[in-house]
Amino acid sequence: MSNEAHRTALLTRAHAGDREAEASLVEENAGLVHALVRRFLGRGADPEELTQIGMIGLYKAIRAFDPDYGVQFSTYAVPKIEGEIRRYLRDGGMIKVSRSIYERAGKLSRGRKELSLTLGRDPHLSELSEYLGLSPDEISECETAFAGVDSLEREIGTDGTPLSDLVSTADSEDFIDKIALRELIHTLPQREMEVILLLYYRDMTQTQAAKLLGISQVQVSRIQKKALDHLRELAADQQFL
Repeated sequence: MSNEAHRTALLTRAHAGDREAEASLVEENAGLVHALVRRFLGRGADPEELTQIGMIGLYKAIRAFDPDYGVQFSTYAVPKIEGEIRRYLRDGGMIKVSRSIYERAGKLSRGRKELSLTLGRDPHLSELSEYLGLSPDEISECETAFAGVDSLEREIGTDGTPLSDLVSTADSEDFIDKIALRELIHTLPQREMEVILLLYYRDMTQTQAAKLLGISQVQVSRIQKKALDHLRELAADQQFL
């Protein structure tokens, strides 16, 4: 099987909801992000932050790419990654979310649940696009911007406790509170933020996250605990949870 055929097979699985296939695509194409980040060094931004933003662009490319476009995945992904980095630099390093994306994220969350009930499985990207009347790019933008909103309620660990319950200091199911928690995650120290994003936003195991970050599984576990402690402190200070 050629490299492109292998990549197409992974993309097909990723679009069908296979998180391991998506993680493999990220790992195999991370070099694109690192190469593009080097172009933007010396502009006052932290290289690790640029890498994180570039990875967001890579995830968007993976979720939106269609082999029928007639181009190689890397050809499609490079402008996606570069555009994400340029927007981040243009906005002064701030991640801004518009009201329209807030509304679209709510529509996406409801639509995904409705389709899942109808189909008896997680819907494919193309099915979501047709059902909601949104383009794959629009869906990917929402999923990236609010990946944490759904994952905050996803059961994790041996006791099935959602991340929002691990962090919250009071009972709250408000959608905006979940978004606020996501914003707090981006105030964590870089390594803690990376671990939380990979474990809770990208459904990676500690072992997978360790491999991607180049550290041990034990280190990931320790960083995860420290990050959750920091989030509890931040949430208590902000008094929104």
